[in-house]
Amino acid sequence: MTAQKGKDLLLKLDSTGEGSFITVAGLRSRAIAFNARAVDVTHAESAGRWRELLEGAGVRSAGITGRGIFKDAASDASLREIFFAGAVRNWQVVIPDFGTVTGPFQITALEFSGDHDGEVGFDLALESAGEISFVAM
Repeated sequence: MTAQKGKDLLLKLDSTGEGSFITVAGLRSRAIAFNARAVDVTHAESAGRWRELLEGAGVRSAGITGRGIFKDAASDASLREIFFAGAVRNWQVVIPDFGTVTGPFQITALEFSGDHDGEVGFDLALESAGEISFVAM
């Protein structure tokens, strides 16, 4: 895979729950991380006392972070409403030349910041709240 433009990694929201995803406005940086918690089944007779893990067990999760600016009042209001309601919504991350990750996430952090001579910005953190699917490109 060759180098890709950061702006091509898109974070999209299904704000209505009807499967219609819209790009969250003004994201300047974003990242996605996948995690899998291991289940240690090491016991006294484990070969050479090496750790053993239980295949296919444990909790899997995904986290998404983003930083940017709001392009309009509607996108600002939408994210604030979802956060304060503690709602779980379907989100989609499009990773260029790799694939699309889709699933339910909850906004776990929403921060606002700004300089006296600049725009108001926000930082967003999402945590998976159910099964995540992946479709390769």
